[in-house]
Amino acid sequence: MVVPTMADLRPTLTIIGCGNSNRCDDGVGVYVVQQLKTKLPNAADINVRIFDAGTGGMEVMFQARGTKALIIIDANRSESEPGAIFEVPGEVLENCHKPTFGLHDFRWDHALYAGKQIFKEDFPKDIQVFLIEAAKLEFGLELSDTVKASADVVVEKILNRVENSRVIAEA
Repeated sequence: MVVPTMADLRPTLTIIGCGNSNRCDDGVGVYVVQQLKTKLPNAADINVRIFDAGTGGMEVMFQARGTKALIIIDANRSESEPGAIFEVPGEVLENCHKPTFGLHDFRWDHALYAGKQIFKEDFPKDIQVFLIEAAKLEFGLELSDTVKASADVVVEKILNRVENSRVIAEA
């Protein structure tokens, strides 16, 4: 019998949704991971971890540790067309955290920078970020129709990546 090592038990891909689902479109990352959990009920069996980090940057850093690849999904506010999807390599968005007195100020972009500094080789190098331009950020539980449609596109893109990864791994 072969006993798996800790490296064997690590997920190949970690998918993290970020945002506040009580602020309309800010919850788009949470929506995407909820959809993925429904569509990939056997995620752990195929070495994929799906995680809702909410607004906690520290959670992103610790959940990403030890995985080979990382996908982050979050809302964006850049005055672009609502629903616009930006696919950005993680190294473009990582950002050094300026010390403050509150942990809530430590966001996922800070987590990417800090994770590489702290965990070194145990932090993923393959990092992809999906940002979806928000239309509404006021209090509310529903995504706008435009952002929801874009989120569904991102869900399909991620599902395709997972499926392509499985095909390559089985080959």
